[in-house]
Amino acid sequence: MSRQKGTGGGLFSLSNRLKGDLIRKTREKKRESEKKETKPRHIERKQKAIPEAFTRFDRFPGYEEMLVPQTVSRKMGIANPFFRIHDGVANSTTEIGGKQYINYASYNYLGLSGDQRVNQASIEAIEHYGTSVSAARLGAGERPIQHEFEQRLAELYGVEDSLVFVSGHATNVTTIGYLFGEKDLVIHDSLIHNSVLQGAQLAGAHRRSFPHNDWQALDTILTEIRPQFERALIVIEGLYSMDGDFPELPQFVEIKRRHKAFLMVDEAHSLGVIGKTGRGIAEHFGMPGTDVDIWMGTLSKTLAGCGGYIAGNSALVEHLRYRAPGFLYSVGIPAPICAASNKALQIMLAEPDRVETLLQRGQQFLELAKDKGINTGTSAGFAVIPVIVGSSLKAVKISNALFKRGLNVQPIIYPGVEEKAARLRFFICKDHTEEQIAHTIDVLTDVL
Repeated sequence: MSRQKGTGGGLFSLSNRLKGDLIRKTREKKRESEKKETKPRHIERKQKAIPEAFTRFDRFPGYEEMLVPQTVSRKMGIANPFFRIHDGVANSTTEIGGKQYINYASYNYLGLSGDQRVNQASIEAIEHYGTSVSAARLGAGERPIQHEFEQRLAELYGVEDSLVFVSGHATNVTTIGYLFGEKDLVIHDSLIHNSVLQGAQLAGAHRRSFPHNDWQALDTILTEIRPQFERALIVIEGLYSMDGDFPELPQFVEIKRRHKAFLMVDEAHSLGVIGKTGRGIAEHFGMPGTDVDIWMGTLSKTLAGCGGYIAGNSALVEHLRYRAPGFLYSVGIPAPICAASNKALQIMLAEPDRVETLLQRGQQFLELAKDKGINTGTSAGFAVIPVIVGSSLKAVKISNALFKRGLNVQPIIYPGVEEKAARLRFFICKDHTEEQIAHTIDVLTDVL
């Protein structure tokens, strides 16, 4: 009996322990369940605290800012001069809404976009290669026309190699973004293109600007801060797209050598425009291309295509060919575009009279405008000539008034330029006639 009592007591004790374990586990599960229920409610409260403005594109600050000039235009009955639909080749004239206009909103500086020889080169490339070369050239391979064009660009500048990208903007962004870093300095003209600013930002480099075309100020700044950085890059343009003036290249070359910096020249608007045969600012100053470390240019202007390029020594180009994200992870330049720009470059070099005619038309426009007291800023009369009117609203009004009288010219307004520097920007093409330019100045003077 004693054994049975002992056994019974042991079972009772074991039962209590099991019951206690079960109660503890039940409580733990309840606490875990409560935690799981509490967490979503906590997150939900935080989510409700997020302003609705952070979830809608129409509440972005940039969108609201963009609506201001549009609202003002509607209230004042002013038509929007942007995004007009052009039909046919945009050159010295264009067709908009079934009407012909004298066109000053085209980059077709030498009239090579629409040239039958350029068209034919593109057509033949389409028939042979198709309209796409698929993925990046590293993975999808290359085409002979790409190598031919890059070699011709290298020869143009008298350097070892070049590389073609599918976007002019991305060319600057990816080149600067890849080559430079946090311990480096990117110092640029105050009127430099947005793509350079974006490239410096991507690089994480320290960025400084110097007053427009002021090489003395650049020299002073570098004297003070150059030792603080590892690499330094000076960036200027061959022809400034807003003001139509150009830098004193020899002075910048001397400065970059003395301060042990790299010099990059953006020739987007100067190729085909400056220099006796259109070779750009180095030809204008009679300098070898090797004086500049990085030449950059675009295909969408003189070269009648779309894209950008970098030219320089072989080490520079190999860096970009194998490591620059904008080249490595993008598509290859399509053969039809490459062939068109390649042919345009050949024609430019073979027919230097095109460059001479363009210069004459630009100088004619500049001289007539100055004779009428029109403010053309610092333009040198090389294809890009601003007419500064000092107010965004005024620039839009004048653009619309000119449009009604058969002239298509775009206003450049804030924030593209400072409000007091708002302007009309005239792009001169080789195919503009003397009569068209004289007529334009008469109409412009009347409207002003």
